[in-house]
Amino acid sequence: MIRVMIAEDQPLARAGLVAVLESESDIEVVGTAADGRRALELARELSPDVACLDIRMPGRDGIAVARELCGPAADPVIPVLILTTFDLDEYLFGALEAGASGFLLKDAEPELIVQAVHQVASGQGTIDQSLTRRVLREFVERRSLQPVTASRASEVLTSREHDILLLLAQGMSNEEIARELVVEVSTVKSHLARMLPKLGVRSRLQAVVWAYQNRVVGVPGPEGR
Repeated sequence: MIRVMIAEDQPLARAGLVAVLESESDIEVVGTAADGRRALELARELSPDVACLDIRMPGRDGIAVARELCGPAADPVIPVLILTTFDLDEYLFGALEAGASGFLLKDAEPELIVQAVHQVASGQGTIDQSLTRRVLREFVERRSLQPVTASRASEVLTSREHDILLLLAQGMSNEEIARELVVEVSTVKSHLARMLPKLGVRSRLQAVVWAYQNRVVGVPGPEGR
């Protein structure tokens, strides 16, 4: 059972998310909050598998809450899925930098929201597909954190980990990567568990950003904007 906490200041939107998620037999909404301060208290109290956070909330915004729940100083780390009406770049970049594992617009189809919760709970990252190219391109161009060179991957990763990173950057799931490399899913998970600390990241999504920052894969072009 995936235990989910929802933080959303609009009562109707909050009720809608609860209804969508609780219609799934393997998802339980264990708590709801209407403001950022209560969201942080509730998440620490309940330790949900996924915290679904709105961005614009009274008290503290969703990005500030995410930074507390899944940022570098978080212990334990609570995976965060950002659900918002707004696709402003600063929100997207802020969510990535805070350590969020997923970012979806609220007008996404219900099945996509359910899928995103499953992905985040299983350690996979997700970004609304309509935003992915723009997010990665602008994030890399505006927030390059270190000298970019494809050789960095070979310096820190094994050849198999490098292959997996390339497939992650294509948006493949663990199952798809396993089929592509003709290995067991458990083997992919083991490689990921070793690879993420080497890159200094906590999620698959952050690993993909790292790959673009370091030119392990090409920066998406403007046609995806």
